[in-house]
Amino acid sequence: MAQPAGPLPRWSVPLFFVVGAVSQYLGAAVGVFLFETTNPAAVAWLRAAAAAVVLLAWRRPWRRRWTGRQAWTAACFGFVTVGMNVAFYEAIARIPLGTAVAIEFVGPIAVATLGSRRARDVLAVTLVGAGVVLLAGVQTDVDRVGVVCALIAAALWAGYILLGKRVADAGAGLDSLAVGIAAASVALAPLLIGIQLAVDATALVEPRTWLYGAAVGVLSSAIPYALDQPVLSTIGRARFALLLALLPATAAVVGAVVLAQAPTTIEVAGIGSVMLALVVRATSEARPQQPPQQPPQPPAPM
Repeated sequence: MAQPAGPLPRWSVPLFFVVGAVSQYLGAAVGVFLFETTNPAAVAWLRAAAAAVVLLAWRRPWRRRWTGRQAWTAACFGFVTVGMNVAFYEAIARIPLGTAVAIEFVGPIAVATLGSRRARDVLAVTLVGAGVVLLAGVQTDVDRVGVVCALIAAALWAGYILLGKRVADAGAGLDSLAVGIAAASVALAPLLIGIQLAVDATALVEPRTWLYGAAVGVLSSAIPYALDQPVLSTIGRARFALLLALLPATAAVVGAVVLAQAPTTIEVAGIGSVMLALVVRATSEARPQQPPQQPPQPPAPM
């Protein structure tokens, strides 16, 4: 079975991370262009299907011996991941990309601080809450449905992290992701493609739809996950968590450059508050000694 890439030179880690993040949100931007003719849920399915093909070809998980429990956990992992992507795409069809990504971080911050009473963790929760209020609660023109979809994506991201830890502990993270996304893509095809058929079936006979869908899958899933492997083998959990603070800003820049979604002053403040929450959380996580066998935090959503 293919082994993860070896460690990188330390100086190159942020570069790999940023390239993966840019690729991920460029893929999301391509998905936004598809929204003109294709339902966001169908775009999410196209992304999942393309990602499943790439991940199955790369990982070849059939070479692993699977128990019934492992297969069931992988399927749940896949359904949560695809559901997260559907909610995220429904969100960015209605609100700016940077705003949606920032709101999504409610999920991992909540998981990371659940049950904690440390002052830094309480501060992180307060900051991310303030960021969401700035992004959604004090603006009269924000699309409430888009915000709700982003919050649903945040909740599913929390589930993704919890399930991701289980499959990581079993040593089958990417293999489980490949199997799970493939299973979810097949099982959800009638529903997600059926929505598109009910709205406009002609979009599914256009080569552009499938070409863009494949691009979204490669840019937002295959490339970031391939780049995450050497990054995660080089740095620890705390530093990876710190690098996650770059994601909201990266999404905002991609949204501004590619989609002309220039953030307002309030949106910049909200995104900045979420980024600060991630930095606070990462520095809090760095304080106690982490046992070497503890798996790193799973990467950002696909």
